[in-house]
Amino acid sequence: MPVLLDLYKCWFKIGLFTFGGGYAMLPMIEREIIEKKRWATEDEIMDYYAIAQCTPGAIAANTATFVGFKIKGYLGGIISTLGVVSPSIIIISLIAALIENFQDLAIVQHALAGISVSVCVLMFVSIEKLLKKGIRDFPTGIIFALAFILAYFTNISTVLLVVAAGAAGYVLYAVHSRKEKKV
Repeated sequence: MPVLLDLYKCWFKIGLFTFGGGYAMLPMIEREIIEKKRWATEDEIMDYYAIAQCTPGAIAANTATFVGFKIKGYLGGIISTLGVVSPSIIIISLIAALIENFQDLAIVQHALAGISVSVCVLMFVSIEKLLKKGIRDFPTGIIFALAFILAYFTNISTVLLVVAAGAAGYVLYAVHSRKEKKV
């Protein structure tokens, strides 16, 4: 039972002290899950992030589910997910009850503007780390460039882009594996 409580507390802390969603949470997830708890490696977290982007739901909740499942099975996945979403539920409920009373105050508007800027910085740092881990060689750089161009300049569904990029990655892996077997 202490491991389950530890999972809940750790993910609650991550959910409570990071704003801006899954990408902004990456630095804290790395510090808490990889460095302090050693529940996952950096490669595992990057894999969980990649899978979490392809599955329905919030990236942070999906990542918490994967880590919790790895540590303590189904119950660990459920407890971790509850831990990461609990702060949002509590905070949103409080804000919803009070927002009409305070939304016009300049201090509230400035605080929210400051939070928005810090979230952009956290997301930029997370994206930079994901790029460094994801673009491993020239072919994966090409996949990235094509996906970025198509996502930015067309209306192609991002789901289709993720599936196509995954298929391209699989083809690259299969070709690379065949070349290694022949050598």
